[in-house]
Amino acid sequence: MKKVSDILSQKKYTLIAVTPDTTVLEALNVMAEKNIGSVLVMDGEEYFGLLTERDYSRKVILKSKSSTDTKVYDIMSIGLPRITPDNSIEVCMHLMSENNIRYLPVFENDKVCGIISVNDVIKAIISHQEETIAHLESYIHS
Repeated sequence: MKKVSDILSQKKYTLIAVTPDTTVLEALNVMAEKNIGSVLVMDGEEYFGLLTERDYSRKVILKSKSSTDTKVYDIMSIGLPRITPDNSIEVCMHLMSENNIRYLPVFENDKVCGIISVNDVIKAIISHQEETIAHLESYIHS
């Protein structure tokens, strides 16, 4: 089965992060501009957490907070499971399902090197299944 490193190698983006004192509105603008559903919260190379659209909807909108006054630090997700490029897709699926989350930060040598989403995991699984089917068809026809 595929690994996290396989997913990261196919993604063509740089890490997108905001600082903890960024306003929620500013962070949402970054996410909209980049067409992403989450953004890392970092100060330099120090990882603090992850801000997701779910954080915004549940911790700002539903609590009647102001997007322009609330800082990312106040609503970001913290304590997410950490994965490495060597983790399997199965491990990611289990962590996402068990913790009811859609994004996992990826760490290498205690530094963030990427993010994977549930969509990335699904695409990797489909790709693996397609490869398996092609190999089996080739075997049957040979």
